[in-house]
Amino acid sequence: MQKVAISIGDLNGIGIQLALENHDAVSKLVTPVYCIDKAMLAQAAKKLELSIPDDFKTIENITSTFEIEAGTVTKESGAYAYTSFTTAVELARDKKVDAICTLPIHKKAWEKAGINYKGHTDALRDFFDAEAIMMLGCDKMYVALFTEHIPLKEVADAINEKDLTRFFIDFYNTAKPTSTVGVLGLNPHAGDDGVLGDEEKIIQRAIDSANATLQEAQGTDNKLVTVAEPVEVYSDPLVPDVAFTPNVRKHYTHYIAMYHDQGLAPLKALYFDEGINVSLNLPILRTSVDHGTAFDIAYKGVKLNNLSYINAIKYIKESK
Repeated sequence: MQKVAISIGDLNGIGIQLALENHDAVSKLVTPVYCIDKAMLAQAAKKLELSIPDDFKTIENITSTFEIEAGTVTKESGAYAYTSFTTAVELARDKKVDAICTLPIHKKAWEKAGINYKGHTDALRDFFDAEAIMMLGCDKMYVALFTEHIPLKEVADAINEKDLTRFFIDFYNTAKPTSTVGVLGLNPHAGDDGVLGDEEKIIQRAIDSANATLQEAQGTDNKLVTVAEPVEVYSDPLVPDVAFTPNVRKHYTHYIAMYHDQGLAPLKALYFDEGINVSLNLPILRTSVDHGTAFDIAYKGVKLNNLSYINAIKYIKESK
C-alpha cells in the first residue's frame, strides 16, 4: 500500500478535522503519515472533541507549538502549516513516502509568517526548479491553468508561443489525457478572427507546434516515430462562453484555461464538492483538496463534506 505524507494545513481551520474524521477511510486506500506533532494533535482533538485513532501516525519536532485560535489568521498557524508542508515534501524527495496530499492553508497566514510564496504550487516550483502545472477537477472534468495567481490585466501579456507550447507538451506528458484536450481562447468569441483580439493567433500557433511535436513523439518508450495522421492532442481555441455547455463538454475530459477564473468558475459551479488540485510536471506527486480553510465553520462541530479530500487520496492510489 502506498505511503502518503499529509501536510496538515492551517490548524486554525478545518484540515485537522478532515484528517481525524476520515482517517479510517483514508487508511483503507493508503498508509497516511500526518505531518503534525503529538502536542498539536492533542490540542486540536480536544478542541474538536474527537478521539485520536491508535494508528494515527505523526511526526515530532515539526516546529514551535502554539495555541490554536479557531477561525483566526495568525503568523503562528501560517508558520506551522508551511513547515508541515515542507516536511511532507522532504519525505517525498527522500523517497520515504510515495506522494503527498496537502490540506488547506491560508495564504494571509503564510504572509504573516514571512513566507514569500502565494501557495503550495509556487513553492513546489522553487523547491524543484520545475515548471509545475496546476490542474484542478475530478474524473468528470479536469482544468489546467496556463496562468494562475496573477492580475487579470497581466494575462494577455503572459500569453506567448514559446511558453504556451512548452506548457502544452508538459501537460500532455504528465496528465496523460486519453482524448483531445479542449483549449480555451482568451477573448470573447475566441477573438472573432481578430475582431475582438488576436491572442488566439498565438494560442493557435502554440497548439499547432505542440501537436506537431507530440505527433513525432507517439510510440512506445518515448521513442520518436512518425505516424500516418496528424495527432490532434489539442483542439483549436474554443469560444470560452460555450466551452463548458453540455454539447461541447461531452467531447472533453480535460481543458486548458488561459487564466484562473476562466477555468475554475465553471469547474466549481459544476463539481465544487468533489474537485481536487493536482501539481503536475514535478518529480513528486502532490494532490490537495480544492477548498479553503473554512474559518467560518472551524471547530464548530459542523459536519464536513469529505469528497474533495477522499478524491485527492484516490487520485494518488490510482496513479501508481
